[in-house]
Order: sequence, then C-alpha cells, then structure tokens
Amino acid sequence: MEEKQSSLLHKISKVISDFFNPLVSLILYFVYMSMKEYSLQDSILYFLPILLMVIIPVVIWLVWNVKTGRYTNMDVSNRVQRKTLYIFIAACVVAYLAFNYIKNGYIDLVMLFILVLLFALQISNLFIKSSMHTAFNVFVAALFFTLDWKMGLVWLGIAILVGITRVILKRHTVKEVFMGAGIAFLVSFIYLYCNIQFQH
Repeated sequence: MEEKQSSLLHKISKVISDFFNPLVSLILYFVYMSMKEYSLQDSILYFLPILLMVIIPVVIWLVWNVKTGRYTNMDVSNRVQRKTLYIFIAACVVAYLAFNYIKNGYIDLVMLFILVLLFALQISNLFIKSSMHTAFNVFVAALFFTLDWKMGLVWLGIAILVGITRVILKRHTVKEVFMGAGIAFLVSFIYLYCNIQFQH
C-alpha cells in the first residue's frame, strides 16, 4: 500500500515537474502577457522572434543532445552537462536581444533578466547544482506579478510545488532547490525594481 502511494506521488511529481519546466512556464507567461497587453497581431510580432530565436532552438538542442547521449535526460540533471546548456541558451537570448534592439530600438527587459538569471545559475553551478526548474518558476512568478499580483501569488505557489517535486524525483536536494529559489528571488527583486523605475 505504501509502495503504491509512493509510486503515485512519484508519477504526480513527474507530471507537475515536466509540465512546469522553464520553457513551458515562460511560454505560458508570454501567452498570458500577450493576451492582456497586446492585440493579436502585436502579440504575434512580439512572440514570434522569441519562439524562433530562443524557444525552438533550445528545444532542438535539448532533443538532439539527449538523442546523441550527450545529455542524460531532458532536465539535464547532470551538473557537468549543464554547462553547455547554459551557454547555448545564453547565446540564443543574446542573439534575440541584439535582434530586438536593432529592429525596435530598445532592450527587452524580460529577456535581459532571463540572461542575468542564466548567468547567476551558471556561476552557482560551479559550486552547487541549483534547481533551474525552481529558479525559472520563481522568476515567472515575478513576471506575472507585474501584470496581476494574484497571478503572481498563484505562480509562486506553483514554483514552491515544482521545488518539492524536484526533491521527490531526486533530481535535486533540498539545498539545491533553495539555492535556485534564492538566486531567482534576488534576480526577481532587481527585475521588479527596474520594472517600477522604467514605468515612472
């Protein structure tokens, strides 16, 4: 009976962890933000470059590296394997930031802080493998908070739940989850401060 409960808990944790991975969480934020802030045409014009220059290349990179055996799994749980993932995502984000600046004449604050979060996680990875799932969901909560504080609180609850699932699935220790959350809280606080400053 206890084994069945443990197995069920593991399955539920896997579903939650897989669904609220960093890419899906960011896509959900961009969809919500687009519906709330832009017309359909403006949403497509804003989101399409992010999709083509960041999201799709990262998904292809992950699938290719898992298929060729360079990454153990799609989560890239191995600390050594993570280095190339961070570098690749950062390169995609930098390419998008440059494209957006040349095309629109401004720096996309959200994507800039995603880059900052990636660098912070990369530095942390040299000492401790901090939870990327937890970190990104905490940051997504901050992004939602700028649009609707209730959604921000809901997503913070999701981030906590995701952190718990990472421990249950043995992908991270409690310390690694707290490290990811701590880094994301710091980056989120700076992002929210900058967001408020730029609105005035």
